[in-house]
Amino acid sequence: MELLKIENLHATIDGKEILRGINLNINAGETHAIMGPNGSGKSTLSAVLAGNPAYTVTEGSVRFNGKDLLGLTPEDRAHEGLFLSFQYPVEIPGVSMTNFMRAAVNEKRRYQGLAPLSSGDFLKLMRQKKQIIDIDANLTNRAVNEGFSGGEKKKNEIFQMAMLEPTLRILDETDSGLDIDALRVCADGVNRLKQPDNATIVITHYQRLLDYIVPDFIHILYRGRIVMTGGKELALELEEKGYDWIKKQFQD
Repeated sequence: MELLKIENLHATIDGKEILRGINLNINAGETHAIMGPNGSGKSTLSAVLAGNPAYTVTEGSVRFNGKDLLGLTPEDRAHEGLFLSFQYPVEIPGVSMTNFMRAAVNEKRRYQGLAPLSSGDFLKLMRQKKQIIDIDANLTNRAVNEGFSGGEKKKNEIFQMAMLEPTLRILDETDSGLDIDALRVCADGVNRLKQPDNATIVITHYQRLLDYIVPDFIHILYRGRIVMTGGKELALELEEKGYDWIKKQFQD
C-alpha cells in the first residue's frame, strides 16, 4: 500500500531554493534511508514534510495516506500519523513527560473521533510502551528533555514515537552525537516498533546507523534532488568512496 508519494517537490527558505524537484514513493512496511552531504536538503525535506512554516513549497505535491499533506496544518499532519524525530530535541522545562504525552495522545484520539484515555488507561499504556523501548521511569517522570544527555533525548523521542504509533516515522539524523551504545539502544527501539502498516525514513550522513536500522532503499540527495537510488550496498559504496564521488558525477 502506498503511504507517501512526493512528486516534483520544490521548496525555499528566505527566498533560496533548497529542494529542486524531489520524487519519492514509500509503501507501508518499507524503510528508506536518505543520505547526502551537508546542505543537500535532507533536513529541509523532513521539515517540509512536517510542515515547518519557515519553508515555502513553490511547486509539486505530497500525498500521505491518500490525502494532500501540504494542505494540512503541522498538528493535523501529526494526527494523521506523521512523526518527526528531531536532530536536536528541545527541552521543555516545567512540563512533565507524563502530562506532555497524555495531552499528545488524547489530542490525536480527539482528532480520530475517539474518547480520551482515562488516567488509569493512559498509565497502563505508558507501562506497556516503556517495556517495548526499555526506558527508565526516572526519564519519563522528569520534565521533557530537561537535563537529558544526547542519548537520553533521542531515547525519549523513540518512546514518544511508541506512544503516538505513527504510520510514517522520520528520523532526522537521530544518530547525531550518539555513542555506539546509545545508537544501538535507539535503533533497537525503532526496529521493535516496525509494523507492516508503517514506514520509516532514516536521514543520516553515515553508514553506521544502517547497520542497525537496515533500509530497503537508499536515496542519495545532492543539491536538492535525489540523484541515485539503490539497496543497502549503496551505503557501503558511499562509505568507501565518500561524497566527492557523488559531487564529481552530478556537478551542474
